[in-house]
Amino acid sequence: MTRLLLGVTLERICKAVLLLCLLHFVIIMILYFDVYAQHLDFFSRFNARNASRAHPFSNSSRPNGTVPSYGPAGAEAPSPSTKPSTNQSTTEKPLQPCQETPPGLVGRLLIEFSSPMSMERVQRENPDVRQGGKYTPPDCLPRQKVAILIPFRHREHHLKYWLHYLHPILRRQKVAYGIYIINQFGEDTFNRAKLLNVGFMEALKDDEEYDCFIFSDVDLVPMDDRNLYRCYEQPRHFAVGMDKFGFRLPYAGYFGGVSGLSKSQFLKINGFPNEYWGWGGEDDDIFNRISLNGMKVSRPDIRIGRYRMIKHERDKHNEPNPQRFTKIQNTKMTMKRDGISSLQYRLVEISRQPMYTNITVEIGRPPPRLARG
Repeated sequence: MTRLLLGVTLERICKAVLLLCLLHFVIIMILYFDVYAQHLDFFSRFNARNASRAHPFSNSSRPNGTVPSYGPAGAEAPSPSTKPSTNQSTTEKPLQPCQETPPGLVGRLLIEFSSPMSMERVQRENPDVRQGGKYTPPDCLPRQKVAILIPFRHREHHLKYWLHYLHPILRRQKVAYGIYIINQFGEDTFNRAKLLNVGFMEALKDDEEYDCFIFSDVDLVPMDDRNLYRCYEQPRHFAVGMDKFGFRLPYAGYFGGVSGLSKSQFLKINGFPNEYWGWGGEDDDIFNRISLNGMKVSRPDIRIGRYRMIKHERDKHNEPNPQRFTKIQNTKMTMKRDGISSLQYRLVEISRQPMYTNITVEIGRPPPRLARG
C-alpha cells in the first residue's frame, strides 16, 4: 500500500514538473515572438510592395536596416537608362509633408555591440547619406530640420556602433538631419555641456535652417525607433530607461543621456552651463534652467524610451566634478550669465566625413581651485 501511494505521488510530481516546463516554454516563445513579430511584419510588408525590385544596397535583412526610398510607397525606382519626359516632369505632384507617425517604423530593436564594426561597413549600409552625415527624406517634406550633436573625445569605437544603428533609425523616422561630432581638443578636463554649446553655434553656422537640436552621448543607442528624434512643444528627454538603471528613470529630475530642445527653447534657457568641468551635474543644471523658465520636460513612454549603453571605463580627465552639487544649487543665480551668451572657444578644424561632420575645438581648462587654509 505504501509503495502504491509513493508511486502515485511520484507520478503527480513528474506531471507537475512537466507542466511547469511546458509553461516555461510557452512564456519563452511569447517573449521571443513579441520581440520579433514587429520586425517580421515590417519586412513582410516591404517585400509585398517591392519583391520584384531588390536594391543593390539593401540592408533590410537586418533589424536596423532600411532601403533607400525613391518616392511614395509603391512607386517604382527610376531606371538609370530612362529619363523623364517633359510631360511627366510638368505633371509631378509636389511632395506632401511627412506623416506624424512614419509608416515604416519597426518598433523594438535588437541592439548588440559584440559584432565587429567598421566605418566602411556603416558607409556601405547607408549609401543615401550625404557627405558630412546629412540626410533628407526623398519622398516627403520633413516637418523639422534636426542637428544631432555628440560631445566627444577618444570614443571612435563607440561612434561606429552609434552611427551603424542611428542612421537607419533616423531615415525610417523621416528626419532631415545632420550629425555633428564635437571633439574636445587636447587632454584637459572634459566639459560635456560646453561642447554642446559649441555644437549649437557651429551647426547653425553650417545651416541656419536647423530648428531642432538633439544632444546625445555617443554610448547610448535607442532600442525602439518609435522614440522619434524631433522637438516638441516642451523640452524632450529621450533616454527615459537605460539598461544600466534597470530601464527605469533614476529620479524625477533626471535629464541625462539624450535630450532635445528647439532653437527657441535652447535660447530661452541661455543654452547649457559652461562651468561644469568633469563628470556630472550639468544635466541637473539644465533641468533647473528649464523649470526656472516656466517649461516642463516631456518624455516618451517608458516602454519606448529604452536605451542600451556601450559598456566602458570612465574616461581619463573626466573624473567626477566635486563642485557639481554646489553649482546645481545656484542655477538661478548663474544661468543668465553662464551659457550660450558667455561661450568662448577656438575652432581648430572642421572635417566633413562621409557619415558625420567632425568639429574639433579648444574650450580651455577649468579655473584653478582655491587652496584650503
